[in-house]
Amino acid sequence: MKRRDFLHQATASFLLPVLIDGYGAKAFNRHSPFIQALMGAAGSSDRVLVIVQMQGGNDGLNTVIPLDQMGLYAAANFRGNIAIPEAKALKLKGRPDVGLHPAMTGFQQLYNAGKLSIVQGVSYPSPNFSHFRSSDIWMTAVDSTQTAGSGWAGRYLDGQFPNFPENYPNATLADPPAIQIGSVTSTSLLGPEGSMALVLRDPDAFARLVGDKPNDPGAGLPNTYAGNQISFIRQQQTSSVAYAGQIKGAADKAKNLATYPTGNPLADQLKIIARLIAGGLQTKVYYVTIGSFDTHAAQVDAADTTTGEHANLLRTLSDAIAAFQADLAQLKLEDRVVGMTFSEFGRRAISNGSRGTDHGTSAPMFVFGTSVKTQMVGQNPNLSDLDRNNLKMQ
Repeated sequence: MKRRDFLHQATASFLLPVLIDGYGAKAFNRHSPFIQALMGAAGSSDRVLVIVQMQGGNDGLNTVIPLDQMGLYAAANFRGNIAIPEAKALKLKGRPDVGLHPAMTGFQQLYNAGKLSIVQGVSYPSPNFSHFRSSDIWMTAVDSTQTAGSGWAGRYLDGQFPNFPENYPNATLADPPAIQIGSVTSTSLLGPEGSMALVLRDPDAFARLVGDKPNDPGAGLPNTYAGNQISFIRQQQTSSVAYAGQIKGAADKAKNLATYPTGNPLADQLKIIARLIAGGLQTKVYYVTIGSFDTHAAQVDAADTTTGEHANLLRTLSDAIAAFQADLAQLKLEDRVVGMTFSEFGRRAISNGSRGTDHGTSAPMFVFGTSVKTQMVGQNPNLSDLDRNNLKMQ
């Protein structure tokens, strides 16, 4: 599946970081056609989209295992030093040709319960193997042969919210349209004239800094370029305080009902999202990140290919999302939320000599939630038909 086919309706995002349980928060527009298309719901509905970014380039072949091609997959000159044994791969209901990495028991349970979809072979034409450039391609939503100084989210927001942040929040936009848990501004949030993001790390401290009734953004400032810049910053502060109060209030109002894994940074982010949704926040899109998927070496342990760095990452991903889904079910919110994962690229089909994989092209994405309709989109990649050691996109 082409990245463009998946993202062609991607036109909105809004950044607003705050701090809850030690994590910052940022934000996407609730009226985005992309969001509406993914959720299958109108902008006025109560549906929520959760985006999970897997930074570094995930190895798709060891994540979703082609059980129908094990002879080639596990061959010594193909993936023999990192291949997952067929007997260890987790089986999926109704799909004897596809298995999951043995660390992904949570995903196996979700799939077999009809709450997980696998989207095979996602990439884009003329792929780039740089983390930075490939991430830019995804975040700016332009062809790989083009560049852009703004992100798809920032461009849309610049048109939808002129003069932002002045007069926001308001009666029609009381809550942040979307929230990203983290602290690094995404390229997708850059508008034509600059960042469309408001960034703050601690809403309580920031509220104390500007006060309950911050000054008029333009009060006491000279009519100069510097004065205009200070006024803009004050406007951002005013909006940030208002949104921070909304976010903090929702987080304080609700409690997680499921047990989340400890020592799992992704679970720590997702449990905040569950609380915000349960607390009544009307935010439509949430964005979280898990890193370290750039597994050039020691992707697997020498003595056991089912353990190692990649296994730990996939377990973190799978356990966190499974706990999040269980929490939503207990909170009676499961039918309102759908989530998706993506990574900037996949890895080469043939492993390297360091028990790792190098930058590649296509890889699977996952969609999770009770709204899943088709559980397998596309087919296993054809390992006998590669493009310069790369899997072809579907």
